[in-house]
Amino acid sequence: MSYKLIKFLVSISIFILYSFHSHASESAISSSIHDESLEWGPCPAFFPAGCQIAVVHGDPAKPNVDIFFKVPGNYDFPAHWHTSPERMTLLSGEMDVNYQGQPTTKLKTGMYAYGPAKAVHHGRCLSDDPCVLFIAFEEPLDAVEYVRPSQ
Repeated sequence: MSYKLIKFLVSISIFILYSFHSHASESAISSSIHDESLEWGPCPAFFPAGCQIAVVHGDPAKPNVDIFFKVPGNYDFPAHWHTSPERMTLLSGEMDVNYQGQPTTKLKTGMYAYGPAKAVHHGRCLSDDPCVLFIAFEEPLDAVEYVRPSQ
């Protein structure tokens, strides 16, 4: 074997070992919407009172953040969009979600939904009890109020 090939293989081996080590140093977690350790905070100011968010994993100012989004029963949440795509699972309740230009989707507990980046959407918790969504964001957490253009 040539010296360059050996050097290349050693470099690749070190890179692979380092990659596995850096991932292994992060602790696994689990969480429930009922955990008393969750720190629930308010949604952005343009949401009506009662909407709450709890960070489950990650830093909201950095990519790859996971949250619980909770709204009271019979609650309408306003049209808004996110810089990031959203991957969601409804953990409790029943919810209508409408993405602009698409049919309304009725989510039931346990259902998965995907929302593209910058897609305007709004919804309603149809249940009398609170609706809670798990949402995974690829980009830092944001919610931008949609303001309908003047006609």
